Amino acid sequence: MSISDLFDSGFKKRNESHFASIVRVAMSDDVITDEEKAFLDRLAQNLGISAEDYKAILKNYQSHPINPPLSYDRRLERLFDLARMVYADHIKGEDQEALLRKIAVGLGFHAVNVKYIIDKALTLVNNGVDLDTFMDEIKNMNR
Repeated sequence: MSISDLFDSGFKKRNESHFASIVRVAMSDDVITDEEKAFLDRLAQNLGISAEDYKAILKNYQSHPINPPLSYDRRLERLFDLARMVYADHIKGEDQEALLRKIAVGLGFHAVNVKYIIDKALTLVNNGVDLDTFMDEIKNMNR
């Protein structure tokens, strides 16, 4: 097995684990809404999850542990990507915020602060900021 095969395999597994974690978070209330389903469909496509793996993960999502990124910067990067996807899918209002709150808690953000983080994240994404600006603004939002 070549190094590129190992890298591709590890990257694929990490994406599958990330996707399964989000499915698990979405299923925390035992329901996947139409908006959540559309988001999961788009996320699976963006992460390169095959249709076969997608079905297997949805069927057996509890077999995958929730593994939030250990690094705060990686959490912010994932939040940025996910907020942009939710925004691009035109999920509006309370549905948008509820979905992102669940995902943000699953990413490892503290439940007490998650409303403020999501409000700021959606405002930044709506304003079209880049990743560096997003990360800086979220890190310094209490100053």
